[in-house]
Amino acid sequence: MVCYDQENVSFFYNMSKKNISERWQTKDYVMVSLGLLVCAFVIFANILVMLAIFMNRRFHYPIYYLLGNLAAADLFAGISYMHLMFHTGPWTIKLSVHQWFVRQGLIDTSLTASVINLMAIALERHQTIFTMQLHSKMTNHRVVLLIVGIWLIAIVLGLVPSMGWNCICDIQQCSNMAPLYSRSYLVFWAVLNLLTFTVMVAVYTRIFIYVRRKTHRMSQHTSQVKHKETVVNLMKTVVMILGCFVVCWTPGLVLLLLDGLCKSCDVLTFEKFFLVLAECNSFMNPIIYSYRDKDMRVTFKRILCFPCLGWQQKDEHSGVRFNTLEQEVLSESDGTHPDSNHHASGKPSLNRPL
Repeated sequence: MVCYDQENVSFFYNMSKKNISERWQTKDYVMVSLGLLVCAFVIFANILVMLAIFMNRRFHYPIYYLLGNLAAADLFAGISYMHLMFHTGPWTIKLSVHQWFVRQGLIDTSLTASVINLMAIALERHQTIFTMQLHSKMTNHRVVLLIVGIWLIAIVLGLVPSMGWNCICDIQQCSNMAPLYSRSYLVFWAVLNLLTFTVMVAVYTRIFIYVRRKTHRMSQHTSQVKHKETVVNLMKTVVMILGCFVVCWTPGLVLLLLDGLCKSCDVLTFEKFFLVLAECNSFMNPIIYSYRDKDMRVTFKRILCFPCLGWQQKDEHSGVRFNTLEQEVLSESDGTHPDSNHHASGKPSLNRPL
């Protein structure tokens, strides 16, 4: 077995027939400009979400801690992708093998953390709805452990190639898309993410079926129009969550599988465009999970208007209520009005976005 750990990055790129431009071309300028634009949106949107959760005590609940961690993962993805943009194109040839693994490891870690966070949120929604709770009973200690576990898994998966699962000592197994990565690792990473997506589909499908049956049993107490509206609203949320994930991730994952399983397939033509598309999921997440929350939007406006009007904390200790399908289902199942629990218990009737 011959190892090529003393070779430079260009050696592996030449072996995989992935050309490195010596001069900046129009395609390189377009990709870097597009990538930096996406990074700017990702960083801004997720910083806004994290600030809102930190500054407003209304959001100090387990689901919002998970949303904040998702925003942190997506923020890290934006920073990692920006780092990639400044180490791509003609700059790639100047990288050492160690720097190349750092560049790719940052991307892998951030995107893995984002995907695992999406699954954690789906499982939290499942547990809360099926136990008929307005609040998750998960303690802050458990939330912290969950968040730490998410990052540990993401970091380990990001470090695995540099720790040995690469093609430095098996040059025939080098990937075309990532010339220092082993094809088997790309297949493993793609399959792992596809399995995560499958779990999310199963969880949200079960939630939808459960709530549809619940609203159907409640329809004798409510109008058919309202029954139809609640089901349609849930369907929209589920379609947005899964649809965005499919659109952003599926092309890249399929390309990784082709690269890992088919040596003769042309996977380099759309490689960078699909990577940008996967990165777009990191600024769609705040829109789906946070911007659809009315109280979150109000907090965003306060943050953005802070330089002009200053931070005005209104009703900071009052309850925050979300007129979502979950609250409607839980409240009407025991014959109460959505607001009655809030007034009776004196606690915030917190319903998180699906």
